[in-house]
Amino acid sequence: MDRDYQSESVVYGCIKNVALHNNSEQCRSNRAAMLELPSAESWSLLNREMFAVPEKYCGDLSLSTEVMHFGASYQGVEHEWQYWLEQFENLLRKMYWVSATVHLETELSGLHSFVFEADGAAHRPNESAINIRCEWARELN
Repeated sequence: MDRDYQSESVVYGCIKNVALHNNSEQCRSNRAAMLELPSAESWSLLNREMFAVPEKYCGDLSLSTEVMHFGASYQGVEHEWQYWLEQFENLLRKMYWVSATVHLETELSGLHSFVFEADGAAHRPNESAINIRCEWARELN
């Protein structure tokens, strides 16, 4: 194997928030947090372009769950995974949410799933702890 070879990694998932009576305020706050992320041009591990930022349905109070999707491909992000997780947790600290799931697919070490759960019923910006659980699955050929 070439020592300079770095495998492709794909990261994708979603952040979920339960719609409450003040859902439109929470949706706008979550949207602002995602838009505050640096541009992809800055080479940040987390960037605003990787998120499907909600626009039109922020005022729709009939939704029961707000789902914010994200995804990106990287060259060998598993070597910087701790930094990626730190940046993701910093984003979560600024948002309203009940759970978040991150999938990391790597060519060399399979699929890793990380589940973030709010400490309590829901996370409010800068108010509660974040719990993380990791699951690993690898297909054998």
